Amino acid sequence: MGKWNPCKRKDFISKLKKIGFNPPEPGGGHFYMRYGSYTLTLPGNKEYSVPQVKMLLKEIEVGIKKKLSLDMWDKL
Repeated sequence: MGKWNPCKRKDFISKLKKIGFNPPEPGGGHFYMRYGSYTLTLPGNKEYSVPQVKMLLKEIEVGIKKKLSLDMWDKL
């Protein structure tokens, strides 16, 4: 099993695109990414901390109704 690491924003977006999210869209003060009817608000910082990555992935799992393991995330 791998280890959680911080993730650059551009790498996070790239991984979400591989899962099936649409490219980021501007709106309000943040960018958004869509997966079907689910919309994820992207934080604006350039690098996401480990707790932030974990929180975002939990939110995504609920939104897209798909389990995202650490191993799967690392392979994207």
